[in-house]
Amino acid sequence: MTDAALPDRPEESGPQDDGLDLRASDADREQVAERLRDALAEGRLDMEEFGERLEETYKARTYRELLPVTRDLPGAAAPTPVNLTKEPLPEGAVDWAARIGGTAGGSAWGVGILSGFERKGRWTAPSRFDCVAVMGGGELDLREANFESRETVINCVAIMGGVNVIVPPGVEVVVRGIGIMGGFDQSESGVPGDPGAPRVVITGFAFWGGVGVERKLPKAERQRLKEERRRERLERREDRRALLDGHHGPHGLHADRLERHRERMEEHLDRLEERRERRNRRRHWD
Repeated sequence: MTDAALPDRPEESGPQDDGLDLRASDADREQVAERLRDALAEGRLDMEEFGERLEETYKARTYRELLPVTRDLPGAAAPTPVNLTKEPLPEGAVDWAARIGGTAGGSAWGVGILSGFERKGRWTAPSRFDCVAVMGGGELDLREANFESRETVINCVAIMGGVNVIVPPGVEVVVRGIGIMGGFDQSESGVPGDPGAPRVVITGFAFWGGVGVERKLPKAERQRLKEERRRERLERREDRRALLDGHHGPHGLHADRLERHRERMEEHLDRLEERRERRNRRRHWD
């Protein structure tokens, strides 16, 4: 970044600097980026300055690093005081900021030649993961993974084999692979991601092979939703019993049969989903 792009940092420091060395959140960086977009639209920044400052914004780790980016723009102010008491997330929400960053452990590649490879569970996905499947298969499950950086590139080479990438809801997927008598699954490409969520870019080459992309809920979230449905069924059952206690005629019996049928259908759908997942896993390794 050029020296002219950013205003000079003041040398003095004082009580007003309290909190500037705390880590900035994704929402803080997006707020600064939005201010830069407004400045570009108003003609206060040219495209070169905008690009340099935007890059500096997304590289910033602390409030102190964010402050100079907009210091010479109207409306610039010190960062909003930080509330050190973290508010609990809504049930089922993902704290993406806590899952981005850190150092990837283990290898940054996978090879399956007449065999297979698999990465799943709790692991940190590197910024780039290279994998090769030759008459074999591989699976990369990112549902419970952390991410070394905001953008993860997965480069796949599939020759008479296949690679399957599983991402959780909220993650943006971009597919850029080339297939010759093979293909790359584009079904999840272009689906908008959650604010602050990581971005997964899938590239590579497939010859008589394929690279699939699936979007699935993490196991813990599926279990939570299943338990929630079970509680709802119990509540409806209690309501039905209370209704039948007051109505012993044919209408009450009809409502009871309908509710029981609904419960059986929900249980049947849960079992079908579990069987489908087991079948997909077996098919992947066959």
